[in-house]
Amino acid sequence: MQSSLDAMEGRREFLAFTLGAEEYGIDILRVQEIRGYESPTRIANVPSFIKGVINLRGLIVPVVDLRIKFDLGRAEYTDLTVVIILNITGRIMGIVVDSVSDVTTLQPEQIGMAPPVSSALSTEYLLGLGTVDERMLILVDIEKLMNSPEMGLTEP
Repeated sequence: MQSSLDAMEGRREFLAFTLGAEEYGIDILRVQEIRGYESPTRIANVPSFIKGVINLRGLIVPVVDLRIKFDLGRAEYTDLTVVIILNITGRIMGIVVDSVSDVTTLQPEQIGMAPPVSSALSTEYLLGLGTVDERMLILVDIEKLMNSPEMGLTEP
């Protein structure tokens, strides 16, 4: 007989959010907080997907708009738009998403491999595709993405 602790092993929790018509998920353990969208202070000579910086209780935090980064069309900022504050290997940074929906727990068997397709989001930054009932979550390896050289947010 399997104990409840054994049943919990291997399961992972993801914060689900939307970008356009798609739903994505990131490891909940990387999320520090969720804030309403506020227009960041723009920084000169940075890629367009880096919206700028915000002051988070005295800490200057870079903010990346994932809709622009993933080339998903024009970013529109509404009352549902939020900034997810992440803690990636001790570095605080934010990502702008259209909305957040919930925290979803996935068992290993609910996570499938991402098909190799040409996309603005390289499959090297995907953990896979999570399925819950009729929902499909594109699971992003947010740590790998935010630490990648193309983002320019961390020291080489």
